Amino acid sequence: QVQLVESGGGLVQSGGSLRLSCAVSGTVFGIDVMAWYRQPPGKERELVANIDGSGSANYADSVKGRFTISRDSAKKTVDLQMNTLKPEDTAVYYCYTMMRNWRGTFTSWGQGTQVTVSS
Repeated sequence: QVQLVESGGGLVQSGGSLRLSCAVSGTVFGIDVMAWYRQPPGKERELVANIDGSGSANYADSVKGRFTISRDSAKKTVDLQMNTLKPEDTAVYYCYTMMRNWRGTFTSWGQGTQVTVSS
């Protein structure tokens, strides 16, 4: 069974940095899109950044220039480097992947990791 295991959340002061990591466990034929979403307190889940198999990445306007998404397809991992963090970045961050197995394409979510930025 495929699972996404996240790590790297925590508490940081405004202006600080954190790095989130997500690893895909289990057997898949391929991984297409890998992404990070976040859900701030009392708000809906939103896309932070995604990256496709060619390495092409997209970012939410609110994080452009501060966050960097990267992936290692061989290791089946995706990271999110977060710099110059702001209190409004406080949220539960979720890893998301679109993958392929013998049944076809399917998606999966991580369990979420809390990021708290203090002012």
